[in-house]
Amino acid sequence: MTRITLFHAPDGRLTGFSCKGHSGYAEAGSDIVCAAVSALSITCCNSLQRVAGVTPETEERDGFLTVRIPPGESSHDAQVILRVFEQGISDIAASYPKHISFTDR
Repeated sequence: MTRITLFHAPDGRLTGFSCKGHSGYAEAGSDIVCAAVSALSITCCNSLQRVAGVTPETEERDGFLTVRIPPGESSHDAQVILRVFEQGISDIAASYPKHISFTDR
């Protein structure tokens, strides 16, 4: 199962996310759930940098990705990008609840 956690500032702004684990929907290389989560996660991270002009702090290894906006660097564009990520992940989790767990922190 892939566990996705959204991080929030005390004022409710999104500050990042983490994705842990493999979905287990299908074999590696054929797993559409894993591919969807990976595409959204990487696009979000790249968009924060290229569109919003924020250089996120990242940690990545097999089956794990954390993306965080450094304190004081959030912008309207960064929030929109993170909210689009949240919506996309929420939609995938609703379609594949046995393979994705989605929480807010």
